[in-house]
Amino acid sequence: MARSKAPWITSALAVGSLVLAGCTAQAADDSTGSAGSSSTSASTSTADDAIETTSTDSDDATTTQETITDTTAAIEAFLDTLSDEQRAAVVFDYDDETKTTSWSNFPVTFVDRAGLNLADLTDEQQEAAMAVLEALLSDEAYQQVVDIMGGDQYLLENSSSTETSLGQYYIAFFGDASVTDAYAVQFGGHHLGLNADLNGAENAITFAPTHLGMQPLEYTNEDGETVSTFDSIYSDAFAFYDSLTEEQQATLTSGDVTMCAPGDTCDYESGDGLMGSDLTDEQKELLLQLISHWAGMADEETTEAALAAIEETLDGTVIAWSGATTYDTSTGDGISFSISGPKVYLALQAQDGSAGADIDGVSTSGWGHVHSIYRDPSNDYANSVEQQEAAGGMGGGPAAG
Repeated sequence: MARSKAPWITSALAVGSLVLAGCTAQAADDSTGSAGSSSTSASTSTADDAIETTSTDSDDATTTQETITDTTAAIEAFLDTLSDEQRAAVVFDYDDETKTTSWSNFPVTFVDRAGLNLADLTDEQQEAAMAVLEALLSDEAYQQVVDIMGGDQYLLENSSSTETSLGQYYIAFFGDASVTDAYAVQFGGHHLGLNADLNGAENAITFAPTHLGMQPLEYTNEDGETVSTFDSIYSDAFAFYDSLTEEQQATLTSGDVTMCAPGDTCDYESGDGLMGSDLTDEQKELLLQLISHWAGMADEETTEAALAAIEETLDGTVIAWSGATTYDTSTGDGISFSISGPKVYLALQAQDGSAGADIDGVSTSGWGHVHSIYRDPSNDYANSVEQQEAAGGMGGGPAAG
């Protein structure tokens, strides 16, 4: 079923008529509870074109302070495009508890998002909003975001979904953007929930918590290029799995895959599984490479600091895995895994349903419908607010739409 495009094509993405879109979901009662190699796709020209159309120099940022400076400038430029009413709607107090309840892996029709809906902005404002993300994220992470949103647009145009939240992504700021004081950037919709806390005084950036998802497995953009949104994540997951001995793999797959869902309060239960202390140095490096897709979304210095903190407690981290043991998307229902330790909680789970987004010949379930969550049990939201449960308890477990 072909759909017309959303009316707000953003020039910030510079991909012809690729539109930023939302996603799909079934009713609530159908749900259950980087550095290095970040998101890759065949549409590398998309990222290049996007960078050329914006004025930020995000690809030059290699230090935490440079990223904070660039992001702060991009936010100020974005705010300058807004009316007084819009500015009041997009900026919250730094410690506003809304920060913990206004993101989810449910559609925006289920859980309200904070800030401004990009669909309500002019082309100039949309481009300025995307420039904030470009300044904040590494080229690879920015491409991941573009690919996730492009997948949602593909669903809008081609799937059977009637979900009214397609085309809705929100941006919000908590605290005033500053090169010295702490503030946070929140951006997302259904398959995306970025929470970045930036603190120039402490020279620190954290992305905990963050939600990355995708549907479908791959799609063809309007340039005829195939975009495989999570290929790099899957590849790194199986690089780690394949590095294990048969005995280690047996321990890994006998463990308990856990999920601390977006919008939920968390006890960070680790369950049983393979201990980090049982890994070789090479295996630990491969595990850190996998974690970097979530913890390493900004510059090199920020990524190194985040991974170093995680590495210090890796021996006390538990890894569990279920599902496929070979990277072959033509069979099976995909993979699920969790990584739970003092400094990192990461869970990825295949969704065993298409959530009403069926497309003939396209994988929109299992391998092709994934939700993931990254958190830091010691530093979610940079400890700026007490974690609150999302409205109605609809944080959105792994089998949510």
